[in-house]
Amino acid sequence: MSDPQISAQEARENADPEEATNPVPLPLLGIAALLIAFGIAYISWADIDSPSAWGDGRGSGELVGAKNATAGGAAHAKVDGGALFASMCVACHQASGQGLPGVFPPLAGSEWVRGKDTTVAAILLHGINGQLTVKGNVYNGAMPSFGEQLSDEQIAAVLSYIRSQWGNAASPITTETVAVAREANKARTGAFAGDKELPPHD
Repeated sequence: MSDPQISAQEARENADPEEATNPVPLPLLGIAALLIAFGIAYISWADIDSPSAWGDGRGSGELVGAKNATAGGAAHAKVDGGALFASMCVACHQASGQGLPGVFPPLAGSEWVRGKDTTVAAILLHGINGQLTVKGNVYNGAMPSFGEQLSDEQIAAVLSYIRSQWGNAASPITTETVAVAREANKARTGAFAGDKELPPHD
C-alpha cells in the first residue's frame, strides 16, 4: 500500500495538541489550599445566631438607633425607620419605592401607604397573600408578616419612614396606632387575602 499523498497545506499544519501529564504547579496548589483554609475558618468563626432580619450586617443597636436625651434628661431610643426599611423591605420594594413591575407593588404613590393608618399597620403586622390592586395594577404575590419580628415602635418607625418618602407626604404612624391595629386583629392567624379581605385604605 502506497503512502498517502500529503499536500503542501497539510504539511504546514502543526500537530494536534495533546494533554500532557505535567503536574499542577505548586504555587497554584498553595493558593487553592489557602482559599479552602480561609473558607473553613470563616464558616467556623461566623456568628450563626444572628437573626436573619439583620441580613445587611447591621446590629440591633444600629437598627434601633441612637439614644436621644429628652428635655428632662432621660435617654430614650429612637428607632431608625430608614435602617429598618433598608434591612427588611428594600429587596422587594426597592430603594426607589417603585417595587418590581408585575411582582412587588410600589410604595411610592400607593393608596395603601398613604391611606388609613390602622390599615397599613395591619398589613405590616400580618402580611398579604393574594391579589392586591395598587395604583390600578393587580399584583398577585405574598408579603410576609412582621408582627412577630418587630415591636410596635419599630413598625411605627418604618411605616412613618415609608409614608414620608417618594412624594407620599402622609402623616406619621404612632406606636399607639400600631397597638390598636395589633389588638383589633389579634385573632388573625394568617395573612390578609389581598383586596378580598383587607380593611378599607381610605
